[in-house]
Amino acid sequence: MTDTTTFDWRSFLLRWGGEWADSLPDGEARSADDEAARQSRWLGFEPASEERIAAMEGRLGRRMPPSYREFLKVSDGWRHAGGFVWLLAGTEDARWHNNESGLADMFEEYLDEDAGAEERGESDVWRRGLQLDVESDITYVLMDPEDVDEDGEWAVYTWSSWRAAPPERHTSFLAFMRDMYREFHSLRAQPSDGEPVFANDTTRELDAQVEEARLEALRGGWERAGKALEEAKEYGRPRAVGLGDQIRRLLGQTSTVYFDGLVTDRRYAPELLPPLVAEHAAHSYRDDSTLTFHLRGADDDLVSLAYTTLDQVRNGTYRYRAAGPFGEAVERARELARWGDTDRAWRTLMNALPLWEPLGPDHLAPLGWVADPVLGPLLTPERGRELLSTPRGGQTGETPAPAAGLDTGGLAWLAEPDPGNNRTSYRFVLVDGVEPEELPGRLADAEGDGTVLIEPMTFWEARHRSLSDQREFSSYDDRALMAVGRAGTGWSFAFDGDPAPFDRRRFVSPAAAASAGTRAVVVWSGLRSWHGEPFFHLSVARDGVEEYAFTYADGEVRSSGEIPQALDPRGFFSDLEDSAEAERPLLEALTREFGAHLPRHAIMNGRLHTFATRSWTRPPRGGETYAVIRMHWEAARPADGERTGDDWPGNS
Repeated sequence: MTDTTTFDWRSFLLRWGGEWADSLPDGEARSADDEAARQSRWLGFEPASEERIAAMEGRLGRRMPPSYREFLKVSDGWRHAGGFVWLLAGTEDARWHNNESGLADMFEEYLDEDAGAEERGESDVWRRGLQLDVESDITYVLMDPEDVDEDGEWAVYTWSSWRAAPPERHTSFLAFMRDMYREFHSLRAQPSDGEPVFANDTTRELDAQVEEARLEALRGGWERAGKALEEAKEYGRPRAVGLGDQIRRLLGQTSTVYFDGLVTDRRYAPELLPPLVAEHAAHSYRDDSTLTFHLRGADDDLVSLAYTTLDQVRNGTYRYRAAGPFGEAVERARELARWGDTDRAWRTLMNALPLWEPLGPDHLAPLGWVADPVLGPLLTPERGRELLSTPRGGQTGETPAPAAGLDTGGLAWLAEPDPGNNRTSYRFVLVDGVEPEELPGRLADAEGDGTVLIEPMTFWEARHRSLSDQREFSSYDDRALMAVGRAGTGWSFAFDGDPAPFDRRRFVSPAAAASAGTRAVVVWSGLRSWHGEPFFHLSVARDGVEEYAFTYADGEVRSSGEIPQALDPRGFFSDLEDSAEAERPLLEALTREFGAHLPRHAIMNGRLHTFATRSWTRPPRGGETYAVIRMHWEAARPADGERTGDDWPGNS
């Protein structure tokens, strides 16, 4: 905390006045007061004497806070405090606001019945505050005598109706003036036509700070670099925003991250355009024309590239590429991630990061990969911090400790509730000694599109695509949409996290078909199901023949074959008040028995290949009823866009 009584107000204000004078264009018409201020390089007035300050305090009935008193001793008022307060009060003009603006009533209208004392107190500042703005662009500046810190400083509140934002609080008058000085700088940082280049000791110090922050970021010191860049950003320094946005994006911050000043530079566009358009694509309500707002100054080719990349991101076909050894590691990492091994994929990227080559001096880290449908889900805030802490781009520094893996191994995590507690039932198939690409040939129909793996996407995306393409729905058919990947050494998996209801009488385990020439394990759990009775099924097959199986349903167990003692259902379902208690021990036993695991992060947050299996239920027998619904739409529409009588869903 700055000692507000020892702050060097005169040096601060002299610097401000000189920089303001130098920022004015020659020949511009200005008031006599402003012209006098320009020539004197001083925006203030004569100092206020102690007697003058005491007289003001007597008039107002309160002793002024320390930093405001010290300011008045140097200048009895101030011109151009920031960009929107043209005259700030001294001893003569400071007055109690007494809700002259009516803003207390307006802000009270927005309070609900649950508003606390603090919220109500903030609205009362318009009744009790000391008004300091004398001339402004509809901007109010009030000091609050009831919002006082341990040093006796009054908080300052500012509000402008045209900003459409709540009042801004500054901890003291000194903090307010510093913020206004930063606002002055940010408004002058990019001069308009005819205005002189805004360069002075302050901007040169800040630009040197930005350059050092850039090097510090490449050395792995992202926290120190981030603070330095944030300070320079508040002063409007051109490079600070683009550099700082790269750090913020890797920390998982996506709001208001636009890589200003860099994304329209052809050198950096291959890395910065993809995350920009990916964030745009993630918000379906945004009109695509708004994308160009963040590409101001870009040429037509770059805008075209942005929209091409946007289409690729939406279609799931965008593929990140990088040069050199790091680019080779990217390809290996993608291969690992698309089969669910996200921890090894991340380590592959991190091991190669020191060899990464920036596209230019203002490129702090690889970023395009966050928009890659397979690589993007690897990013977490912890991993982002690890990446940022790793020396790269030719700089040296201390290598950080690796971020903890996201997959703890095993199967027991399936017993843990997911966010929203939506995963109450699931099923999976484990096949030993085969690659994931081979699973459709073992689990899908011999003919049709079901034998083809769909490109990696989230389970929700795959389900949405499957339903949008489906035209026939049957009450007896249960073709599972399953994500596939590797399940540890030697094993591959197919997983369905949102299965159809379990029908014990008609269920047909795919274990035997999947086990040709090897062994396969099928698990279907609904021990925490919200609807119907809890159930659990396990079947194990080898070389096309089921070895053993059991199904717990309707409170009893039915089994076949010689079940290993470690998996004997009597050891899990006897004497249980709640069958859900058996889920974790069962999954732990399966992990020990087969040594396979399901990759939690890839299944829950990643994008995996999917395919549709053959039905998990047998066809209906004589006397069994079922329903089939076929949906049909006409390919052509009438010219006026209206539907005809034959093209509504359900007509066939």
